[in-house]
Amino acid sequence: MENSKIYGILLAAGFSGRMGKFKPLLNYKGKSFVRTITEKLLAVCDEVIIVTGFNSEQIEKELKENSGRETISKVNFVFNENYRTGMFTSLKKGIQNCSGTGWVLYHFIDQPTLPFGFYEEFIKQIEDGYDWIQPAKEGKNGHPVLFGKKVIEKIVAAPDDSSLREISRAGITKKYWECGYSQIFDDLDDIEDYNKIIC
Repeated sequence: MENSKIYGILLAAGFSGRMGKFKPLLNYKGKSFVRTITEKLLAVCDEVIIVTGFNSEQIEKELKENSGRETISKVNFVFNENYRTGMFTSLKKGIQNCSGTGWVLYHFIDQPTLPFGFYEEFIKQIEDGYDWIQPAKEGKNGHPVLFGKKVIEKIVAAPDDSSLREISRAGITKKYWECGYSQIFDDLDDIEDYNKIIC
């Protein structure tokens, strides 16, 4: 890699409207979603940027009160004042706060079930010549996604009303990593989805 620095970007800015409860603070195995994912990302990333919006103070309070000093020193909270407009503005805001990074690991808040081993294996998929690396299982693509320099630059330059789908079609060289983790398909929209992962 021409630059080995990796940032994790965790989106935690939404209303969690369909869930009925604030998703970043939901409990998974004794820890909040946001804390669980942040700790896993820090195992492979140099820094984690948490993009907040709705209830931003609660997210910061949760992590600062329940995480060690070393963890918090590697976390940067970024507030997206346009969080109501959708996820792309939050992703863009997060990437604008990366400095000198070669790769970004883009993560949703509703995937706390991915094990540490996934992240260790996923990072090993990074190689020159690719701009976008995405996990897949049995031919179906999942998340999170790794973005290289070319994708990062396109996101920063794109208008706020753009989308990641548009960017992914614009001359991007992709690598799909066939993995054994079904958790890459997690999409916890409502309380029934949540109950499935805690039972």
